[in-house]
Amino acid sequence: MDSKITVGFAVTGSYCTLSKILPVAETMSAEADIIPIFSDNSASTDTRFGKAEKFISEMERISGRAAILSIAEAEPIGPKGLLDVLVIAPCTGNTIAKLANGIADTTVTLAAKSQLRNNRPIVIGISTNDGLGANAVNIGKLLARKNIYMVPFGQDDCINKENSLIADFTRLMPTVRAALDGRQLQPLLV
Repeated sequence: MDSKITVGFAVTGSYCTLSKILPVAETMSAEADIIPIFSDNSASTDTRFGKAEKFISEMERISGRAAILSIAEAEPIGPKGLLDVLVIAPCTGNTIAKLANGIADTTVTLAAKSQLRNNRPIVIGISTNDGLGANAVNIGKLLARKNIYMVPFGQDDCINKENSLIADFTRLMPTVRAALDGRQLQPLLV
């Protein structure tokens, strides 16, 4: 890429996956200006995987920008055309269901609605325990939707969690590049 792109990097509450996102965001920051965006749950819930405040501060350090933490802060994304691409990673089943059904009641889903308003791409990095269960239909809806692209994904533990899907986050930036060219990175299933 000739110049840096602006990437909204939206994080939802797949807490066990958050540690995988920081190195990806760090690498991405070399060729992209990152605007961190957090769902309410990812911004406020401390878990056995870490404290929310620490994760936010790390994303702010990587990006050099304050995180978007509210619907009011996310609303200008569309009218001001702030992003070249919106990444949602990790993207929980709950967020997938909302996106598939046009629900924009969180910081991340409103950022997505604002991005689609401008016919600009959204890249989704799935991390959900019900991807091959209740959310399979929602993933299918998103795969068929214009301007929605998926980071290649597969089952993360087919023996103990047979419905669980997770993105190969090492393929996030190649997926972003492909999405900016209007195409889905292949192969989709890994």
